[in-house]
Amino acid sequence: MSIAQPYLLFLGDVTLPLAAKTARGITLWRPDSYVGQLRLTDETVSLGLQDLDLQQALDLGAKTLVIGTANAGGVIPETWRNTLIEAAKMGFEIASGMHTRLGDIPELAELAETEVTRLHDVRHYDAPLAVGNGKPRQGKRILTVGTDCSVGKMFTALALEKAMQSKGVDARFKATGQTGILIDGSGISIDAVVADFISGAVEAISPSFDDHEWDIIEGQGSLFNPSYAGVSLGLLHGAQADALVLCHELNRPHIQHLPHCSLPSISDSIEANLSAARLTNPNAKLAGISLNTSAISEKEAQALCANWQEKHQVPVTDPVRFGIQSIADALSSY
Repeated sequence: MSIAQPYLLFLGDVTLPLAAKTARGITLWRPDSYVGQLRLTDETVSLGLQDLDLQQALDLGAKTLVIGTANAGGVIPETWRNTLIEAAKMGFEIASGMHTRLGDIPELAELAETEVTRLHDVRHYDAPLAVGNGKPRQGKRILTVGTDCSVGKMFTALALEKAMQSKGVDARFKATGQTGILIDGSGISIDAVVADFISGAVEAISPSFDDHEWDIIEGQGSLFNPSYAGVSLGLLHGAQADALVLCHELNRPHIQHLPHCSLPSISDSIEANLSAARLTNPNAKLAGISLNTSAISEKEAQALCANWQEKHQVPVTDPVRFGIQSIADALSSY
């Protein structure tokens, strides 16, 4: 999937700031990828960007209208449809991370069929894929893994990309989830792939390369989450990673949404992920630990990072509080 940039960020009529997390992610990590925002009402949440209508955005070179918000159930509301249809008629591509397919809107389906527009349903993936084969391929790869879901795997991958590029290292983020795809403009949503093809999809996301130094592959789920461990295992096998970065949120009481499931220890997480990764890359190593320490004070977080760094013999940091350069620097020795 490849989505044309720059974007016009469509915020619809949502009023909850958290609902605009996709658009916020785009503005944080790809500040050159958009021209402004489109809001349907004055009450709609704002990202502090220039408010544009469709024609103004088109005049500024926008190519894709990106739905930058989410709602319960991932449904495209009726109140948005006229704007999406008008944008498509004007030649905008439309990109969405919602569960509702853009092609389920008859007018959009017809416009796509006649090649007036292109529709990108990033939460879905219908193109053919090969099964994974585990054959060695050229290039160095990093995969972010986690003790659970929603522990900072995408944030860590994007932070590493930025930190490495700031030091002149040509590292490239590879998206495997809908928000990451909309941020980067390309990728495959792994949770939309039939199980047999997960590792093959990751091989397709990061094929052999010699034109840059690193691919940084966005992880999904956790080997310790009963709901999503299969996705995580497929990523580990398909990534063929040289380096893993383990992500963890401090003081999380249990596996997300599963109070009967305890979180694994850091040592168990390291061991399990390295064991799985070494099926396709016997030389896989742990490069660092990325923490969300927001549950404790900054002073406590500094002490914890120092303690864990000594214990696990890899850089340990909170990328929000302390940056991630220590892990990026350690990767220079690979």
